[in-house]
Amino acid sequence: MEHTPAQAPHRIAPQTLRGFGTRVLAALGVPEPDGALVADSLVQADLWGHQSHGFLRLPWYAARLRSGAMRAVTDPVVLSDTGPLVLLDGRDGIGQVLTERARRLAVERARTHGVGVVGVRNSNHFGTAMYFTRRAARDGCVAVLTTNASPAMAPWGGREKRLGTNPWSIAAPGPDGGVVAVDIANTAVARGKIYLAQNRGESIPEGWALSAEGAPTTDPAEGVLGVILPMAGHKGYAITFLMDVLSGALTGSAVGTGVHGPYEAAQRSGCGHLLLALDPEAFGDRAGYEERVRQLIDEVKSTPLAQGFDEVFHPGEVEDRAEAANLAAGGVLLAGQSLSDLHRLADEAGVPFPAEVPR
Repeated sequence: MEHTPAQAPHRIAPQTLRGFGTRVLAALGVPEPDGALVADSLVQADLWGHQSHGFLRLPWYAARLRSGAMRAVTDPVVLSDTGPLVLLDGRDGIGQVLTERARRLAVERARTHGVGVVGVRNSNHFGTAMYFTRRAARDGCVAVLTTNASPAMAPWGGREKRLGTNPWSIAAPGPDGGVVAVDIANTAVARGKIYLAQNRGESIPEGWALSAEGAPTTDPAEGVLGVILPMAGHKGYAITFLMDVLSGALTGSAVGTGVHGPYEAAQRSGCGHLLLALDPEAFGDRAGYEERVRQLIDEVKSTPLAQGFDEVFHPGEVEDRAEAANLAAGGVLLAGQSLSDLHRLADEAGVPFPAEVPR
């Protein structure tokens, strides 16, 4: 495929990017509210500093919509409803739209039953998991979200892809209206970060990936074709295996090599998600809960520093700082190759690219 030459990185206002993404998705048949949700999730990932899950991915989503592997109109059906637990068939709809539906349902059921669990089968890539768990936390619930993904990791001791990065996120209400949150893949790095390094023309650190021949590599192109290493060795492998059980086997979705990712334009994804929401009110001590979270934050923040460190952060604080810094600087800084890809997508969709961004 012919590629537009990469241009220099450029910073774009969040509202400009959101509007552009919404219009591109609308041109591909996505209802405007759904397109706005997807665009916002990508912009938010960029603002948090998770550019591997940001606007880099919009061209991949567009290719899947064009091929029909992902449906533009998301229309899930309820397969099971026990009250606190709901199972949805996403019917190949857009991952962000389905996961937001799951979040709203889980929070609603948690307020009624103390706990809400929503499984989703036959979904698609939903962006960054923290986008949804943080929303649930702002609604007052502790939330856990798991998903499976297309093969990227070899089982511990192997050298061929069998399991996905299978990320998961936990977020909880913090003191003073804040949120504490974590969002991690079970590999040494998210696969999107290897694509991002490739777009930036950068090498990748040792310990991220193996080549297709099973040798360590710092070349992102070899890493994309090879295997991403698990975090913490055998522990990361075991966690990713069980995330496939929760997200895929339990919900009736595909597992292992049956899952296909956003990089594969013409393949149905078959991925699944599980979202759990817990209402602290149901534990009978909401004020005490908040005070205990405050104590945890105060204790970690006041820890004497190790050599080479300037500050201890609580989970989610780095993203909050990154968002504030990016907003103060004027918005999202996109890599040159990502900008070139977005220009090409704009031409293909017949949607003008923001005029203030040079071609």
